[in-house]
Amino acid sequence: MTKNNTLEMVVGLFILIGFAAFGYLALQLGEVPFLTAGKTYTLKAQFNNVAGVKKGASVQIAGVVVGEVSAVSLGEDAYAILSLQIDNSVKVPKDSMASVKSQGIIGDKYIQLGLGGDEDVFQPGEMIVDTESSVDIESLISKFAFGSVKSN
Repeated sequence: MTKNNTLEMVVGLFILIGFAAFGYLALQLGEVPFLTAGKTYTLKAQFNNVAGVKKGASVQIAGVVVGEVSAVSLGEDAYAILSLQIDNSVKVPKDSMASVKSQGIIGDKYIQLGLGGDEDVFQPGEMIVDTESSVDIESLISKFAFGSVKSN
């Protein structure tokens, strides 16, 4: 082999390794569903109001992100249904509560799970019905501004 052919082989190998690394990072950072399916399970939560909660919002326990909202839909009885993708390492007791919270006053909305003490845990696909819905700050401000809030 000539020196030129050896250089071309090294450059080609370097480019192939670069493409493989780029593809691996794209799949890991993009969280492709078929690759992350074994790492999470789905719980559903039923709310009266989920104003501001979007797909991809975080699910937290004690401020630690343990999952994300994978879907927001309207249920049969006009309740909002959130599908929550939870890490397999986290077991949610049956007496747990899900709440819609906000990062700061006007920040992004997220789901806060308050874990209970029950020994029975939710199985994948089950519904959390003990929930606390979103507080609509705009309507509270407008009620206060226009005098329809009564003080004690």
